[in-house]
Amino acid sequence: MDMLIQFVLLVIGFVMLVKGADWFVEGVAGIAEKFGIPQLVIGLTIVAMGTSAPEAAVSITSAMKGNAGITIGNVVGSNILNVLIILGLTALITNVAVQKSTIRYEIPFMLVITLALLGMGITGNEITLMEGVILWVLFLVYLTYLFIMAKKQKEEVEDTKEHPVWKLLLMGIIGAVLVVWGADVTVDAASAIAKMFGMSERLIGLTIVALGTSLPELVTSVTAARKGKADIAIGNIVGSNIFNILFVVGTTALVTPVVFENNFMIDTLVAFAAGILLWLGVVRHKELRRPAGAIMLLAYGGYFIYLMM
Repeated sequence: MDMLIQFVLLVIGFVMLVKGADWFVEGVAGIAEKFGIPQLVIGLTIVAMGTSAPEAAVSITSAMKGNAGITIGNVVGSNILNVLIILGLTALITNVAVQKSTIRYEIPFMLVITLALLGMGITGNEITLMEGVILWVLFLVYLTYLFIMAKKQKEEVEDTKEHPVWKLLLMGIIGAVLVVWGADVTVDAASAIAKMFGMSERLIGLTIVALGTSLPELVTSVTAARKGKADIAIGNIVGSNIFNILFVVGTTALVTPVVFENNFMIDTLVAFAAGILLWLGVVRHKELRRPAGAIMLLAYGGYFIYLMM
């Protein structure tokens, strides 16, 4: 009975995270727009951070509660899921176009910071305060790059729903509360389930928690593919992975040192290999095609079997 309760709490926590992030983004972005802040700035900062809010909330909450295995597992697991599962599924639905800048700069940058995370982790088995500062500096460099790139490109801006300021403010506050509260519920339930099944925090962070916090990206990418707008999927996923390492791990390390278990070395290498697979899948045809998507899904299947052994 106790196990059933924990599973229900885990699902409730995930729902709170997903809906909370959605309301937070819509509320804060709407307020920013009403104050004349350009859509470009809103998209690159508030919305981008909002999609990483579940990972950030879970990771920081986990670290503060001493559940360090969930912190790194959540970020690395989410990055693996984002590429192999989300892009794999999206590519099976339709061929996914990719911008030249993503192939030339963003995917290579994702690979470099993944290796940087690995290097930080295996030297001392933790991500320290100073390393958190380094990640944040790289995060600011990445934001600067996004601003420069965006100014060179004309982007379509979707019409936003008209809401009064009080409603937007209320949505933002409720969204933020749901994200923080949902993270707390998720971490507690996931930790309890891990102990009941004799699973390590690393394993549950890499699988259940990673999937839960990747739900916004999954729903967005698959929905975009079904509506024929899959060209945004790869850029969004790569950007999300970069945010997860630089913003989520960086911010968590500023709060408390993040323990990096030896087993995470293999998982981080898998995240790196997933990035290489993505780059190889798009570099020739400038799009991710169905065969590459199938290979990605099979690759995740192999990784999942490794985790279960």
